[in-house]
Amino acid sequence: MAGTRITSLQNAVKQVPLIQPPQHSAAAQGAVQMRIKNSQSSGERLSQSKSMVLQDSDLPQKPLSRHRRNQSQHGVALTVATAFEPLVDLKGEHLNVAKISENGKKQRKNWTSMWTVLTTDELLLYKDKQETGVKTGGKTDVVQLCGAVIEWTTEKSSKKNVFQITTNTGSEYLIQADSYSTASKWHDAIRRTVDSSTKEDRGFALRRSNSSEFLPRHSSLPGHGSASPSMKQRNPVHRRSINMFGSSKLKHSASDSADKNGVKNRLKKFIIRRPSMKTLQEKGLIKDRVFGCHLLTLCEREGTTVPKFVKICLEAVEKRGLEADGIYRVSGNLATIQKLRFIVDQEEELDLDHSQWEDIHVITGALKMFFRELPEPLFPFRFFQQFVEAVKIKESKQKTQAVKKLIQQMPKPNHDTLKLLFSHLQRVLAFSRKNLMSTQGIGIVFGPTLMWPELDAGNMAVNMIYQNQIVEFILIESREIFNLDRK
Repeated sequence: MAGTRITSLQNAVKQVPLIQPPQHSAAAQGAVQMRIKNSQSSGERLSQSKSMVLQDSDLPQKPLSRHRRNQSQHGVALTVATAFEPLVDLKGEHLNVAKISENGKKQRKNWTSMWTVLTTDELLLYKDKQETGVKTGGKTDVVQLCGAVIEWTTEKSSKKNVFQITTNTGSEYLIQADSYSTASKWHDAIRRTVDSSTKEDRGFALRRSNSSEFLPRHSSLPGHGSASPSMKQRNPVHRRSINMFGSSKLKHSASDSADKNGVKNRLKKFIIRRPSMKTLQEKGLIKDRVFGCHLLTLCEREGTTVPKFVKICLEAVEKRGLEADGIYRVSGNLATIQKLRFIVDQEEELDLDHSQWEDIHVITGALKMFFRELPEPLFPFRFFQQFVEAVKIKESKQKTQAVKKLIQQMPKPNHDTLKLLFSHLQRVLAFSRKNLMSTQGIGIVFGPTLMWPELDAGNMAVNMIYQNQIVEFILIESREIFNLDRK
């Protein structure tokens, strides 16, 4: 009996098939792997069906089956269910929403209370809670979160607890809640959804036309379907080139802020490396100006004590403008004056007898502009108050000597230019019956043009009165002050 039982147990053991992977054929090995694959949980099976386009950090820890049938059939039949698993457990809630930009085009900010629902890759905005049961077309707005950027903001709105969502198409939304906890809860949930949807976009399944099957993204690329994980690890360059097609849009949207910072940094480096003004002048790229240049600097550059531009203007007026009605008082065409100024600043050859300068008021206007744009007026700043005190002297001879002494103390360019100008104005007054200009009129014109205080701390009207009186007095006593009668 005992022997019979032992014999039957041995026969039963012999009938059990033994699995010996090293000795099996390729077909038997595939069958064993299929049994192992089918015995796995659904979560493990689905995790192996993700797209072949993976980043280095997304590669599975364990190698997948290399059997071609597993990749050609099961890889097509399975869908990426994990992409649709909800990441958050948030019910709909009323939030304040303002759309400030659509596809990069700015819109007027208008806050509206919206019933907000968060899905796995979208933020659905309804005008009312009852609209959530209608079809997709009934949604007021849909915010695509794939590739979006979310951040807190205090600049776009005066409200508190505001964060901004910028989609990869350039649309911008402001989300606000009265409670910080509510706003923070939605901010964190949306941020996690953005991160997940952006990451999963590289392996998101594509549906085959007229079919319920899903295909891995870019599975039609040559050699993609038959490539094994080990081959991908050996050829990371090929994997990155495939990723370029699937995630270039996401990379562009996510790197917008980085590009802006890059532009700022390059601009800063350019400003630091830019050559100095002196270097540009030495190379001839920037020429020394005439208008706005300090009188002493201009005279040193030209090797004179009176600027050449002043001389040719005075000569032109004396040649054909002494009898012009309202000479120096009437304004010329400003555009023509600016054109004349540009030619002078560019050191181009200037011929005031040319027909384009036939209006004498253009020349007088340019001369007055030259004096007004001096960094320091023809009467230097340090002499302003002294001239005011001198003109207050009531005794005429004493006043004349005081003014004469101050003018003699001026720098040589200032003294010689004043002497030439006032001798010219004397000749203008000689034709006063035709040009209708008087000493008082010339004083009003040239007072604020030739002198002004360095700091306008006092009364401007009072200063203007003294400016006019000083110029008028010098004009009357110019023969004595500048010794014009002596040769």
